[in-house]
Amino acid sequence: MYTNFGLFIDGAWRKAAREATEPVISPVSESPLGEVPSAGVEDTQAAIEAAQLGLLRWSTTPAQKRADALHAIANEMCRRTEEAAQMISSETGKPLAQSRREWGLSIDQFRWYAEEARRIYGRIIESRVPGGRFDVSHEPVGVVAAFTAWNFPASLLARKMAPALAAGCSVIARPSSQTPGTAMVMFDCCLAGNLPSGVINLVVGSTEATYRPIMASKAVRKVSLTGSTRIGQQMIRDAADTMKKVSMELGGNAPLIVYDDADLDLALNTAAQTKFGNTGQVCVAPDRFFIHDHLYDAFVDGFTTRAKAIRLGDGLDENVGMGPLINAHRLAEMEAIVAEALTGGAQLRTGGQRPSGFNSGYFYEPTVLTDVTDDMRVMAEENFGPIAAISRFSSDDEVLTRANASDMGLAAYAFTRSPTRARRTIAELKAGMVGINSAALAAAEAPFGGTNFSGMGREGGSEGILDYLDVKLAQVVF
Repeated sequence: MYTNFGLFIDGAWRKAAREATEPVISPVSESPLGEVPSAGVEDTQAAIEAAQLGLLRWSTTPAQKRADALHAIANEMCRRTEEAAQMISSETGKPLAQSRREWGLSIDQFRWYAEEARRIYGRIIESRVPGGRFDVSHEPVGVVAAFTAWNFPASLLARKMAPALAAGCSVIARPSSQTPGTAMVMFDCCLAGNLPSGVINLVVGSTEATYRPIMASKAVRKVSLTGSTRIGQQMIRDAADTMKKVSMELGGNAPLIVYDDADLDLALNTAAQTKFGNTGQVCVAPDRFFIHDHLYDAFVDGFTTRAKAIRLGDGLDENVGMGPLINAHRLAEMEAIVAEALTGGAQLRTGGQRPSGFNSGYFYEPTVLTDVTDDMRVMAEENFGPIAAISRFSSDDEVLTRANASDMGLAAYAFTRSPTRARRTIAELKAGMVGINSAALAAAEAPFGGTNFSGMGREGGSEGILDYLDVKLAQVVF
């Protein structure tokens, strides 16, 4: 699967300097998909040096040419959609339909930021000095390091690369070692943009060999991470030593509220699809379900029915609705979370175990728990898996207070027919993104991100390019 790829440094694919490799494991079969180069410190240093030279060439490239390059990359990505989807599903186990959609969203990022490259506006401010003015302009922040997680190996990388390239930055990408091939396909598509050598670089390897040299380098001026809150906190501390800019898209623990006036079928269909998509391994997936007393029984019955109907299997099978978890650690976490909840008095409506008939793979059944309390781990922490914890509420004041009782603040959802209730919910929920009667929050044209322990900065929208630009002020007097 990986024979045509490798590390990508200074405009070319290459082996690791010491020719070290590491296996990529299939979450479906638990056996290797293939071997990829494992970067050493010298490879990462070579990528940093190449990115510095690439920055000199790319930052002075006119915005129109940068836009043309990003459109060319998007065109090549369109042409190779099926190849990319096969790679995503092979590495993550997610169904092909979800992989195709993810690749499509990644293409959207390159399209959107191709046009944003043309819209990096400055402004003129009247000066207090007679005959003077202030000129405000924007410049690329410099070399950018992009660290991405395994759950959306294409779209998470595109959200970082596309705005960085549009802004005139060079990029060093360090994808998850569990899903390197998806990043490699995207980099190969980037060749169609005829970018100067060194503008994009890719390293895969250990923390010691990749992360540490990047974070120690003064040449790297910004880091962008999609990962856990724990890793984000450490990265912020490490970035302080060289005063790097940081963007953090971290964990979530999304509440989903179903008010007594909700469209029940809409709520059920949206909630089930959102919870169990990508096996629940989604930072914006709802974890905490708050259902009004009036609809509670009907919602639990309908949601349980939908969970039971999901077909598990290899995501490369077009008829599969949910694939495996990414690794054995995630599987063990699901078992521990459910066991703790049941010990504490929760009721298991469906799932709660590895499915029968699977001799390999990190599969876990879609799981529905009720009679949960807010202090149980299944409610208090992000489970990052196919576990829905459902509780009831009786008043708006109660549910909004309970929904906000979390350090996380990424996404939140609510279902209601009342515009007044919707406006209050949006205003009072402590989250960077709120979906009312919808869970479609991720789009190239919209800013994606959270507050509090869920991170800082935004990816997507016109806001997304700002994290890759420095503001320069000039006082001009004649």
